[in-house]
Amino acid sequence: MTLLSRPKDPGAMSDVRVRFAPSPTGTLHVGSARTALYNYLFARHHGGVLVLRIEDTDLKRSLREHEQSIVRDLHWLGLQADEGPDVGGRYGPYRQSERGPLYEAGVQQLLATHSAYHCFCTQERLESLKAEQLAAGRMPKYDRLCHHLAPEVVEARLEAGVPATIRFLVPEGDISFVDLIHGPITFSSDVIGDFILKRTDGGFAYNFAVVVDDAGMKITHVIRGEDHITNTARQLMLYAALDEPAPRYGHHSLIHGPDGGKLSKRHGATSIGEFRDLGYLSDAVVNYLALLSWHPGDEREKLTLDEVVEGFDMSRASKSAAIFDLDKLNWLNGLYIRALTAADLSEIVRPYLREQGLEFAEGQRQVVAAAIQANLVVLEEAPRYARVFSDDLVITASTHLAALDEPGVRTALEAARERLSRAEGEYFEVDEGRALLKDVVDACAGQGVKGKAIYKPLRVALTGLDQGPELFYLIAGLGRSRIVARLDAALAYLEERSA
Repeated sequence: MTLLSRPKDPGAMSDVRVRFAPSPTGTLHVGSARTALYNYLFARHHGGVLVLRIEDTDLKRSLREHEQSIVRDLHWLGLQADEGPDVGGRYGPYRQSERGPLYEAGVQQLLATHSAYHCFCTQERLESLKAEQLAAGRMPKYDRLCHHLAPEVVEARLEAGVPATIRFLVPEGDISFVDLIHGPITFSSDVIGDFILKRTDGGFAYNFAVVVDDAGMKITHVIRGEDHITNTARQLMLYAALDEPAPRYGHHSLIHGPDGGKLSKRHGATSIGEFRDLGYLSDAVVNYLALLSWHPGDEREKLTLDEVVEGFDMSRASKSAAIFDLDKLNWLNGLYIRALTAADLSEIVRPYLREQGLEFAEGQRQVVAAAIQANLVVLEEAPRYARVFSDDLVITASTHLAALDEPGVRTALEAARERLSRAEGEYFEVDEGRALLKDVVDACAGQGVKGKAIYKPLRVALTGLDQGPELFYLIAGLGRSRIVARLDAALAYLEERSA
């Protein structure tokens, strides 16, 4: 006999209900974030509901601060759930640790219909049985010894306090379903032993709890990583035994590192919090995660969340493993940074600058942001490029040597000092910086000094470097007083060398 999954009929697509169910045993990994994103995209594309459920039955490792961190990271990504522990909803509680009575009711239902039974086998017997089966070349699975116990024997042992688990009675036949990504999949029940629903310590097994939760929360589609495919057979059998319609399943590929191995710390940052702290923009991270094993059907690479929602189709998800390409994420992040206004960028980079002791005046801040914008791959780099605008920049004589020995340098620096020292105001708009630079160039040209004899010495005098932001940004953002002081220092250096 073949056991086919009896999927829910979502009817109108507005009835779609999906869930993201992380375990709060750590921070939000990029792989889990992509699962959350796919569920969010599917729900929003079909006008449905996204449920956040916290699977915290591992009481030793589950921490409330991890839950809060996961919720915070989801919000940062823009993936707000419609129901969950932070927002409530009709089908709570949304933490597994608070759903014990619901699991117990499900177990009792399965015992009443003889779909489950008590097992009193000790761990020692189970290990001995496994070793015996392996030695005989057979697949290890429980031999159903306790299934054959008489009801009165079971009752007597329970009354005597003999420790017992509750096992599911696996029916004979195949288990088949049509995966949204992989297509038809069939498992034989011959390879599945009677698995545990409730442990001797009173805790409930994952595969059982998740079925009770998904059924109770009216989940219509389960979208998760392909490492859960083998769980699906057990879960479908449980749905049938509980007389509940099963959801549709879609199992996306996992994320691997560039070396083909499972993405881990050895590949660098792997959690959403780490990428946020490094200065990746949430829009760029979401864009990148969406394109891992999925494409919009055209050549576009830079997509807003709304655009991904509109075009999201699970049939376009690849079955192949997704390779995490940091270079591509960096490229996308750079695109998003360069798309910001200078005003927005100046606010976003401010914490990174402050962390390095860099604070800029109101009239200076946006110019500095505009000056460094083209160089940034991540926001964490901002202090390195912005330091030339700060008072703590130290320009030593040695950094001037190559550029300040060129002919015409004194003329260029004196012309620059004369023109910039009488400019009105302290800081300037970018267009004013361009105009002031043109005035300096014109003044130099009138004295026969042109080209790199102006630009390179002027840059070195103002920054001590031979490359960096455009000169008009430096003129606009350094401030008149700082410019004059640095030009005076460069001229004094020239005077000392000529003495």
